[in-house]
Amino acid sequence: MPHAPQHADVDAHTVTDADAEAVSGVTAAELDAALRGGPFHVALRAAIAARGLPLQRVQHHLSRHGVKVGVTSLSYWQQGARRPQRPESLRAVRALEEILQLPDESLIRLLAETDGKAAAGQPTGRTYRSFLAASDVLEKLLVELECPADDGLHTLGHHERVRIGDCRELVERESQHIVRAHRDGVDRFVAVHHGDPGCAPERMSVRALENCRTGRVRRHHDTGVLVAEFLFDTRLRAGETFLFGYAVEDGTGGASHEYVRGFGAPGGQYALQVRFDENAVPARCHRFTRHSAAAPRSGRQELAVGRHLSVHLVEPRVRSGMVGIAWDWE
Repeated sequence: MPHAPQHADVDAHTVTDADAEAVSGVTAAELDAALRGGPFHVALRAAIAARGLPLQRVQHHLSRHGVKVGVTSLSYWQQGARRPQRPESLRAVRALEEILQLPDESLIRLLAETDGKAAAGQPTGRTYRSFLAASDVLEKLLVELECPADDGLHTLGHHERVRIGDCRELVERESQHIVRAHRDGVDRFVAVHHGDPGCAPERMSVRALENCRTGRVRRHHDTGVLVAEFLFDTRLRAGETFLFGYAVEDGTGGASHEYVRGFGAPGGQYALQVRFDENAVPARCHRFTRHSAAAPRSGRQELAVGRHLSVHLVEPRVRSGMVGIAWDWE
């Protein structure tokens, strides 16, 4: 069935200084730098200028792609006064990549990054630098807990449930693991929790849910990292399977915008469910993947919040990298 034309932010047009700048032309090197470093509005303005297109021509090309966008909206996008967010607006951005002869995902990638969010006046998520800082801290905390690089366990299944509270904060997450030992003597698991910006690990708590008990816990305030040891009541032999569960009570950070799970190696099934308070239901949700904290997001798929106020994803077999769910509050 053919798709009907999509409508995005159609309104009247007012000519601005930024519009005049957009048709003045930029060099290929300047465009390449803008596409690499962003933010989104700078890259879009550079791309339009590099092609020498006035905004009315860009609008015309978009209409030929089945997408209707107001000239003023295009002007706002390249000024940073507005940021494309709705599904139809994102379809317009993908069409712009083709019209302006840009690499696939080049503009979409910038929208997903922190600087694009900051330009739109939204709360920012974790930056790549914060992931690096947390990695350094995590390595030190794991040394304190005498945790080897290979914990001796292979994950067969991992199911997580995340709860978002009425103030949009991450209240709690529960994890259920099914593991198989690949060496003798494994008797514990070390869990890592990375709170949202503004969190206070010293006020978080952990609890064992089944088939384990809580051991040592380490916290680092500046990076929001908590590391907890969960002890088994038995020493596993190579090939034995084990089921256990635990929870981390948080509720100390600001408004949460995403939940991400990283995997250092391939494994079994992973399922993530995010449940929202009835007084804090997001406008939109989507799932995504990343090859690493530095890589652009890919595999975006919209998720509908159902009558039970939750969304979920299921990965039958995880690969090394990151998978998560993000949401917008407005």
